[in-house]
Amino acid sequence: MRPARDRRTLKLAAIGTAGGLFSGLFGVGGGAVMVPLLLLWLAYEERAAAATSLGAIAVVSAFAAGAQALYGNVDVADALLVGIPAVGGVLVGTWLQQRVPADAIAFAFAGLLVVAAIQLAVSS
Repeated sequence: MRPARDRRTLKLAAIGTAGGLFSGLFGVGGGAVMVPLLLLWLAYEERAAAATSLGAIAVVSAFAAGAQALYGNVDVADALLVGIPAVGGVLVGTWLQQRVPADAIAFAFAGLLVVAAIQLAVSS
């Protein structure tokens, strides 16, 4: 492999590891960890970063849910009640993402992370 390709591969592996770690610890990994790192570290475009993260998080989520299930932490009925309607949200969100300027998406996402961080800090 070429050195630039090796560095890219290592960065992608590090991003995946961070996403998996945060997913297992906090239930977040794609949007809060992978997307920002893909944007900042590998200069992905916003839509490509979100799509790449969604693809990766599908795998991460399956393993994290399985591990949490082994500890008895998964309420399957509640997961279905949250997950099934989320499919509709994904379809609407994806449709909307293709129609909103990438800068507006980035700004809205950053705002959401800031609000979430403030809420977590205040409620602690």
